Amino acid sequence: MTNIKSIYFLILLIFTLIACGQTKSDRTKLDKSYAEQELKSALTDKSQHNVIDNNSIIIKDSLTAINIAEPILFSIYGKDNITKQRPYEIYFIDNYWVISGTLPKDCLGGTFLIIIDARDGKINKITHGK
Repeated sequence: MTNIKSIYFLILLIFTLIACGQTKSDRTKLDKSYAEQELKSALTDKSQHNVIDNNSIIIKDSLTAINIAEPILFSIYGKDNITKQRPYEIYFIDNYWVISGTLPKDCLGGTFLIIIDARDGKINKITHGK
């Protein structure tokens, strides 16, 4: 009897997984022309609804700022180079996240510096010392 219950449970589980599985064909897509229209509207119509108002902070904590900065820094300077500069120095100053790498004591060289506007995510500066 227990074996039959296990089989029924397994069959039910398989049917549930199949019924709930998602494929590209069962998703509504809006296409590239819609994306182009939205981009044009966002760049020209400042009266439309937008969470970003350039006054409210949307990047509220240092972890989010680092999660934004790292992929960009990795693509420019290499993941290995940037991760060797951990722990990072990170400061929130006048609505900007100022993040830089650190070096071991008595080590010569430069580190990255990235400055991100916490109100809209705009990167204002990226550089790396020598």
